[in-house]
Amino acid sequence: MAPRITVIGTGYLGATHAAAMAELGFEVLGVDVVAEKVELLSQGRAAMYEPGLEDLLARHVTGVEGSSGRLRFTTSYAEAAEFGDIHFVCVNTPQRHGEYACDMSYVDAAIESLAPLLTRPALVVGKSTVPVGSAERLAARLAELAPVGAEAELAWNPEFLREGFAVQDTLHPDRIVVGVRSERAEHLLRAVYERPLAEGSPFVVTDFPTAELVKTAANSFLATKISFINAMAEVCEAADGDVVKLAEAIGHDDRIGAKFLRAGIGFGGGCLPKDIRAFMARAGELGASQALTFLREVDSINMRRRGHMVELTREAVGGALLGKRIAVLGATFKPDSDDVRDSPALNVAGQLHLQGAQVTVYDPKGMDNARALFPTLGYAPSALAAVHGADVVLHLTEWREFRELDPERLAEEVSERHILDGRNALDPALWRKAGWTFRALGRPTA
Repeated sequence: MAPRITVIGTGYLGATHAAAMAELGFEVLGVDVVAEKVELLSQGRAAMYEPGLEDLLARHVTGVEGSSGRLRFTTSYAEAAEFGDIHFVCVNTPQRHGEYACDMSYVDAAIESLAPLLTRPALVVGKSTVPVGSAERLAARLAELAPVGAEAELAWNPEFLREGFAVQDTLHPDRIVVGVRSERAEHLLRAVYERPLAEGSPFVVTDFPTAELVKTAANSFLATKISFINAMAEVCEAADGDVVKLAEAIGHDDRIGAKFLRAGIGFGGGCLPKDIRAFMARAGELGASQALTFLREVDSINMRRRGHMVELTREAVGGALLGKRIAVLGATFKPDSDDVRDSPALNVAGQLHLQGAQVTVYDPKGMDNARALFPTLGYAPSALAAVHGADVVLHLTEWREFRELDPERLAEEVSERHILDGRNALDPALWRKAGWTFRALGRPTA
């Protein structure tokens, strides 16, 4: 008989994981302490925008017409303990307020709530991104609190989801990593991922520390690659080179690869920034801080890009921002998401506003979240409305909608034809042909 699955925490990771497990054929119960979230998901609706997620929920949530009925949601840990054989912990691990370290309070609370209710053998599987060494501590706590003792076993199975592709990444992962301590745990996880394994997804079995390190190592590498090309953009600007052509040329080397080599205003979101900071903090606690000192520079280069975009904007409007009308296209940290956590686009918009500019923002999906975070900025219902009367237009999130804008049509709306491409995603020739002064990070000015 197939194991029954619970998913604790129903944010980006948890809601997607729960829906995907139902799609893979399992009976699934999602658990969250926020009743409003549970209510929304129980109607087959997601609290966030993620392509394909609501379709998947509608296909499986109990009570939705035509669904398989394999997926439901609750606020009750007692119900989860009674229902599940395998419990996935998918709660948030944000950056601790005022420091670099990771806040483990949600993970700890999930274990403390679930463990005392486990009266039969169960596998608890951590998916949250945690500091190395956490699994060891949590496994001991789980065995200590659970009435079944050591038969309440822990495994670690890090997630590698890309926002905007989370459904695809869960159903067709490019690798599955499991940190386990028994053949039983490995066997159960092989059963969970039977379909992706049959499709050829690699299955990497490790110890706890390695499984925990894989996610932070992967994110640190990606962050380093992004900051590397942004450092090259700074050099290109000083030397009048073209970072786009530079990236194309080095990307042909298959040891380097072309992905993550688009220079711009840097990375943001709920993962990369906080993960590399937590990694540095944990390395310090382990006495290995020197191994990760380079990540401080990676972080520094990334944050510097935002300030550089503010300075380029000041230049474009003649040296003073006060009272200037600025249109910002993009609020989310990346396209195909409504996530504005640590968004470079919104950070730049906020800095410009604080320095006296009149800033109007438009984003295809992130408006509500942006407004909640930065209520004092101006917001427009479309790109055309956002650029109306603007002294300069900033392209800061590379939505397809923005790449397809007609420079001639936009020119009719603006006060001055100045555009700054903070993502190196627009065609300079097209915009210059329409009479725009076009500037992009790390590219020649003409």
